[in-house]
Amino acid sequence: MIQVDEKENIRRLYFIRRHSMRQIARERHHSRRTVKKAIMDASIPEYHLSVPKSCPVMGPYQDIIESWLKADRHQPKKQRHTAHRIYERLVGEYGFAGSERAVRQYVSKLRFDLDDMAIPLEFDPGSDAQCDWGEAWVYMEDKLSKVQVFHMKLCYSGKPFVMALPTQRQEAFLEGHRQAFEWYEGIPPRISYDNLTTAVRRVLQGHNRQEQAAFTAFRSHYLFESHFATPGRPREQGRVESLVGDTRRNYFVPVPRVKSFEELNRYLLERLRADESRNVPGREISVKEAWEREKELLLTLPKYPYRCCVSRPVRPNRLSLVNFDGNRYSVPVEYGISKLTLHAYAWRVEIACGDRVIAAHERCYEKGRDIMEVEHYLPLLLERPGAFPYAKPVRHWQMPAVYREFLKALESSRNGDSPREFLLALSLGRSYGRDRLEQAMRQALDEGTPDYERVRRLVTGRLTSVSRTNQPSLEKVKVILPDPGQFDQLWQSARAEGRM
Repeated sequence: MIQVDEKENIRRLYFIRRHSMRQIARERHHSRRTVKKAIMDASIPEYHLSVPKSCPVMGPYQDIIESWLKADRHQPKKQRHTAHRIYERLVGEYGFAGSERAVRQYVSKLRFDLDDMAIPLEFDPGSDAQCDWGEAWVYMEDKLSKVQVFHMKLCYSGKPFVMALPTQRQEAFLEGHRQAFEWYEGIPPRISYDNLTTAVRRVLQGHNRQEQAAFTAFRSHYLFESHFATPGRPREQGRVESLVGDTRRNYFVPVPRVKSFEELNRYLLERLRADESRNVPGREISVKEAWEREKELLLTLPKYPYRCCVSRPVRPNRLSLVNFDGNRYSVPVEYGISKLTLHAYAWRVEIACGDRVIAAHERCYEKGRDIMEVEHYLPLLLERPGAFPYAKPVRHWQMPAVYREFLKALESSRNGDSPREFLLALSLGRSYGRDRLEQAMRQALDEGTPDYERVRRLVTGRLTSVSRTNQPSLEKVKVILPDPGQFDQLWQSARAEGRM
């Protein structure tokens, strides 16, 4: 094959000096066919194989590699051969002497499929978003813990939303949506998903899905449309898939150290705000500027947010505990064995009797735990004060400092009745609130009179006491007492008229 400079010489001889192709071939020692090709095409010559090259090293192993890849089609997707694993097996089992690079090149040729190719997409402002889950590790209270990360991304502006949650369950899935809509100050008209079980109950033919009832109700509240990717085609969710990887590499490296999910999510929102100044890929406009254009085209948020929870009918046992998700939560003993409803949110558990919430607890994701409030057991403890030192709700109670000081002062000033007085004081908090009770206890301790009666007067006195300085006229009010003899006259008059 001649080089580009030799091509130029041939073309100059033919077009400028008017030599014939036969003469040029004789002078330049080329065939007339080569000369003709050079005259017809001035581009850089390219080499094309007419016969495939032989593969002396890979050749004997090609059939083995193909058989392994064919067998992989019937194996779980995450347990199939990688090119590196194929290379290791060839070396270990067959004494392969070639390079890993050669194996990788051959495997990539066999695996090429048109379905792996993608079409570049473009979206209108305020039209679409994509949503998916990811995972990351954080040090929460100095313990390495895995967290679930909810991701959503607007397709036009590229504005992302990221939120860490303790689980991927339906209540957390819906909570992530609600927080994302508030972050965007609007609702994307259409959101695309992978086939998440929290949204899809059953995959039907084509793009048809039987969706979860709770997800349908949530979607009806916010009035957006849902779109689901083809099973096994994660590339259809390219924007949010890239966001999942970018978030893990940039926001969770180095591994964050936080005390709670609240602190972690504040950190994530700060990082999101800092990244809004970068340009949208392929456009000379920042993410924040593009979102400002898009925001006006999003659906309006409803007046009231959706209650993102799952609800279950429950009934307390004799210990005034209800079972949910492998744990037990306390309710006030007054509700005995009533039929109640438990509402489980991502962060808390509420137990209601009708429309009234009678108990609220921080949700526990461990198993076999009893989550109890001392106030729920106060009526029983008042009847049985001797059980106070041994009661499980008391022993596991993180008692506020002022309560502890008040109880200690009662124990030092009373012989055996201190638990009952302390419980009587605690019962005031059910009527007047914990804050007011703590203030009264603190004042009683400061005055040196730590007893129930003093706390009761302090708690109730602010509600009923009236200052005489503000009402001076009350002292001058004269009360006229009735004359008892008038009642005798009235009785005699009624008797005379026959009414008695």
